[in-house]
Amino acid sequence: MAAAALALYLVFLLLVGGVRAWIHYRRTRDHGIRLHAPNAVTRLVGLLLLAGIILSAVAPAAELLGIARSFQRLDVTWLRASGLALAVVGMTMTMVSQYQMGNSWRVGVDPRETTELISRGLFSVVRNPIFTGVMIGAAGLLMAVPNVMSALAVLSIVVGLELQVRAVEEPYLTRVHGHRYLSYARAVGRFVPGVGRLTP
Repeated sequence: MAAAALALYLVFLLLVGGVRAWIHYRRTRDHGIRLHAPNAVTRLVGLLLLAGIILSAVAPAAELLGIARSFQRLDVTWLRASGLALAVVGMTMTMVSQYQMGNSWRVGVDPRETTELISRGLFSVVRNPIFTGVMIGAAGLLMAVPNVMSALAVLSIVVGLELQVRAVEEPYLTRVHGHRYLSYARAVGRFVPGVGRLTP
């Protein structure tokens, strides 16, 4: 199961990172990647997400090499298989959401840019479906490869994405789109339908 989890994760990284940036560049002559980190919060977010990305690959590799012990209560074949299925669901959600962003797709935020506010498709269900998909995928990988490193990967990813959305993206979107974003955020949940809606 660890080999399948590692292969799935590496293919996912290739598709949502390299291939998506290449497609975006073909369309717009811009790769869409914004790694601008002007303050301590954005640098912390970057470190947390980088740690999550690395640990998500290291966890199954360590199990394959026999240097990571699984959590015994979670080391059940049907649970591992369910985790792989959940990871596929989360990864698919991430890729579909990226596609639905069209030319507004970005990795990171450039405060000097103004992109379209996307509120259709999966964005009409939750405000951050890409991040929801990433968290679902990470949880699936934890189930498929239940060890300390995959648990730390989930923790790093969830904390990093919460900080990114609350401290970076929501203030940016409020400043750029104003009342339109606030109305959208009051109606649509942050990561889960109906949960995390902004209050007036």
